[in-house]
Amino acid sequence: MRKQRLLFVALFAFAVNVTYSQNTPSGWVKYGNDPVLPAKFGTIFDISVLKVPGGYLMYCSWRPKKSIAISESKDGFHWSDPQIVLSPDSTAGWEGDLNRPVVVKRADGYHMWYTGQISTGGRNGISKIGYATSNDGKHWKRMSAKPVLSPEVGWEKTAVMCPHVLWDKEAKVFKMWYSGGEQYEPDAIGYATSKDGLHWEKYTGNPVFANDPSHTWEQAKVTACQVIKENGQYYMFYIGFRDIDYAQIGMAKSKDGITNWVRYSGNPIIKPGNGWDASAVYKPFAIYDGKQWLLWYNGRHDGVEQIGAATHQGRDLGF
Repeated sequence: MRKQRLLFVALFAFAVNVTYSQNTPSGWVKYGNDPVLPAKFGTIFDISVLKVPGGYLMYCSWRPKKSIAISESKDGFHWSDPQIVLSPDSTAGWEGDLNRPVVVKRADGYHMWYTGQISTGGRNGISKIGYATSNDGKHWKRMSAKPVLSPEVGWEKTAVMCPHVLWDKEAKVFKMWYSGGEQYEPDAIGYATSKDGLHWEKYTGNPVFANDPSHTWEQAKVTACQVIKENGQYYMFYIGFRDIDYAQIGMAKSKDGITNWVRYSGNPIIKPGNGWDASAVYKPFAIYDGKQWLLWYNGRHDGVEQIGAATHQGRDLGF
């Protein structure tokens, strides 16, 4: 009996430790111990999710195919096999690889901004942002053979990528937050606006969000954000890099989405785990489902990235 009791205590302690390792002090809990898309698809990363009647649509970067793919889910955790919806245009000259999309749905259909990349050797290359539209979210038409956003000023170096776009109904303008800098991993976050999704005006005070060297976890770079408007404020989920290879996820907020960003005191909110996401966690995308926040993110183990999920109960994010 005593041996059985000791065995129970040991198993309970192990279970508590495993569960706790998936949690964070800020209330985010990782979903299970595995990615939400199987490893058989290879590296799939940098997601954009839409909540639609009956479930969710996920747009992602499918690295082996160099294309943007779509998956569907009823609950946000169990997803259909990815299907390619947009592949590189070999005649364009800047679309060697397509990735890092964001999709906005309005009454007039679906709008996608995506990253087109070409490699110039090793970790070097050039990234630009393109624009396409769709009536059904699956069949896409490019709105221009040329990129709608390119690296042009010093801080952007050779790459602009990872667009996140909101449609402001009152101002009747698209608002974009994008990453600029190095090709391998960009350095900071800029802001731009557009009335038609095609012609963009960059904010003269860019970058609007840069790394804070006083916080070790993001001392190297901050990139690849999602911005949500909640209760009159803009909330940003973003990647912080301790160094070029070790990344974690944090939050910040701003009244105008441009200036005076305040970081969440509990950052980072998602950290690497012990398995498939042990090396780094990247590119968050969060949606409130009416009861809880669902946050999807990239996890990396060595050289393979996959998509995982985490939840946060209630609408209050804690700051």
